[in-house]
Amino acid sequence: MQKSPPPFIWACPEEKNILDWHFIIRGPPDTPYEGGEYHGLIWFPSDYPFKPPDVKLFTPSGRFEVGHKICMSMTSYHPSTWNAAWSVATILTGLLSFMLSNEITAGAVKTTIEEKRLLAKQSHAFNLKSKKFRYATPEMTDLPDMGGSAASSVSLAEPSVILV
Repeated sequence: MQKSPPPFIWACPEEKNILDWHFIIRGPPDTPYEGGEYHGLIWFPSDYPFKPPDVKLFTPSGRFEVGHKICMSMTSYHPSTWNAAWSVATILTGLLSFMLSNEITAGAVKTTIEEKRLLAKQSHAFNLKSKKFRYATPEMTDLPDMGGSAASSVSLAEPSVILV
């Protein structure tokens, strides 16, 4: 998985608690999230992989409520659909796919495409102000602002991705 990480996704466990995984999702081209940088956390329960995790996003996206659990089939909202074989990569790929949909569910918000684009442009600066982001992802603080004019010339997949 480390040799070919999912596009637009970076993730790693916290040093002090391997059940907590910080992640960054980069907004894919030709979407309202293009150039955005979305920081979140996957909380795995102590009985993982037998129980599903919770997922929260900390960066405003216009798609999900900041700091609230996101209802997906791969989270504790739906334990009956959980599959113990799902990896961090699978969960985050599912989250990205869900982010690009318009389905309204627990943890989702409804905004315009213009609002999502504005939040994408502001996301890097927002994250840099977050102590949680700077602590969990120090190597990400030096990345270029993907919402800026240089976004088209920078690769979105990070080579140092750690996924299980």
